[in-house]
Amino acid sequence: MRYFLTLLICVALVSVSSCRKDFSTIPNFGSLEFSKDTVFLDTIFTNIGSATYNLKVYNRGNKAITIPEISLENGSTSNYRLNVDGIPGKEFNNIDILAKDSIFVFVETTVDVSTAKNALYTDRILFDTGTNQQDVDLVTLVQDANFIFPDRDPITRKIDSLTIDGQVTTIKGRFLTDNELTITNTKPTVIYGYAAVPADKTLTIEAGAKIYFHDNSGLIIDDKATLKVNGTLTEKVTFEGDRLENRFSETPGQWGTIWMRAGSKNNEIKHAQIKNAIIGILIDSIGSNTTPTLKLQNSEIYNHSNFGILARETNIEAHNVVIGSAGQASLAATIGGTYNFTHSTFANFWNSGIRDLPAVLVNNFFVFNDENGNEITATRDLKAANFTNCIFDGSNNIEFLLDKIEGSAFNYNISNCMIQFNDTDDSFADYIEMDFENNTNYSGIILNGIANFRDSQNEDFIIGKDSDAINKAKNTIFPFDILGKDRTTSPDIGAYQHIVFEEDK
Repeated sequence: MRYFLTLLICVALVSVSSCRKDFSTIPNFGSLEFSKDTVFLDTIFTNIGSATYNLKVYNRGNKAITIPEISLENGSTSNYRLNVDGIPGKEFNNIDILAKDSIFVFVETTVDVSTAKNALYTDRILFDTGTNQQDVDLVTLVQDANFIFPDRDPITRKIDSLTIDGQVTTIKGRFLTDNELTITNTKPTVIYGYAAVPADKTLTIEAGAKIYFHDNSGLIIDDKATLKVNGTLTEKVTFEGDRLENRFSETPGQWGTIWMRAGSKNNEIKHAQIKNAIIGILIDSIGSNTTPTLKLQNSEIYNHSNFGILARETNIEAHNVVIGSAGQASLAATIGGTYNFTHSTFANFWNSGIRDLPAVLVNNFFVFNDENGNEITATRDLKAANFTNCIFDGSNNIEFLLDKIEGSAFNYNISNCMIQFNDTDDSFADYIEMDFENNTNYSGIILNGIANFRDSQNEDFIIGKDSDAINKAKNTIFPFDILGKDRTTSPDIGAYQHIVFEEDK
């Protein structure tokens, strides 16, 4: 009983103190100071809410003040929403600020572009009235977009899940209709959930198109379906998350993946930038010996929380590709398959945690548990792992690893490549697949050379004049680098021909 009475007394004291205003104030006299004179809310899509932005309001004076009114200039019709010192609304009265103190004003918005007079939506926060009135501008850019949403059950309103191979999955999304199978550059396209390409259909994405994915969203290229990404040097196709605020521009894991399922075919990606997903491309399709499942060229894949490309027993043909940072591996070419990469740069300088895998991992096996719970290791043929004129670099000691288990073919050829490989504890001393000197599958290797990237921490892997990759590549059928620069004479290793950086001029 004693503890109960004590609790009641404490509650009463808190209630009384929270309602008291035991300090005197004077009216605001127009001398507020602000942390910024304009709050720029980063670009948003129509009808999609913004992030929350903050404004700090200071009373620099020696006396507590009362602001009679804080409001939005457009009043109740404004598309901006405020929260002043913990209270939501669009108009506030008699807001106190102690001497030498401050309050926070938080700002959000949602705008329907069809009701806005132009793409730049503005308003003002007004502090006080009359001659004491001060203001802070609010500005945001609103983009119109095409939206692809998953369907909902008309009765329960639950979001539909995809049915794949006749089985209902937990993946939220739907198959694209015929009139959605061409994505143009006239408007950005925003995808919620997984948009799946049906069998015997082709999703064509035209040059300059911008694809944005919401959380837990992505593309699925189903069995017998095809993806064609037709970017150009001057009009890249971009895939990224739908948070356009600057602070999300380099945040990995914002969306799921582009998943090319087993049986998808003739996929092509040209001049694309794929960033900030969990896995940039997940590719399971085996394909054929003559026709790659995926032809990938002149593209950048970087800043993914797990893998840039996770390939499982598939067939990839690629050139002029840059695969940057990922939480596990930039490229994991697993469970055998066929892989041909030419003039590509794999550079994993992941700085958001410990990374156990190298930038590039190639193996010919997978591990699973059978029905009795026993761990089983199965192998598949590595028909080819050919890397020509490639850079393997990053922040780990070992950034290239061929991991072989006996039982299946393991064919590889590594030619004129620059490889980061410091086996400090001799873990691979007796491993023939990683013997760069006495293994005829290696030729023209530069071991632990200096790449001289322009800015590895910001995924800028153009090489400079001090790079050991300069003039060390062999001539190939690809006469231009990823930026369209001629490399017919004296080609450099990697996706880029070297340049002279501005600070070196």
